Amino acid sequence: MWKQQKGMTRVVGWADGTVEWVALTFECRDAKGLAEFWAATLGGRLMRDGTQLEAAGLSFVFHEDPAYVPPTWPSPEVPLQAHLEVVVTDLEAEVERTSGLGATRHSHQDADDPDYVVMLDPAGNPFCLIRSSAASRG
Repeated sequence: MWKQQKGMTRVVGWADGTVEWVALTFECRDAKGLAEFWAATLGGRLMRDGTQLEAAGLSFVFHEDPAYVPPTWPSPEVPLQAHLEVVVTDLEAEVERTSGLGATRHSHQDADDPDYVVMLDPAGNPFCLIRSSAASRG
């Protein structure tokens, strides 16, 4: 079941009760380190052995894999599987703050969209910071 809430579509549960919860899982070499980065970035609460994060009403799981290779997006050698888009009120401040937490600015940026910055988390996973006034993408 989907519910409209303040202009956003959000999953609130399936009518037949078969889905209890959903999490986005990140593969990485350092599960606790990446969980701590995202906890500092998004806020929230670390759980289990420090490899699960509850933040912004979502669950994130960090799975350690010593053979993990980060995506090479936009180059296709190691394809991008998924990424987070984080809407922020002060784009420059969030770029600086997340950089201080261990993120880096991706070399690939859209020169035509100053309200959108592609970053890499400490494991090399891309994520996007988007100025809130530009968040009206369909």
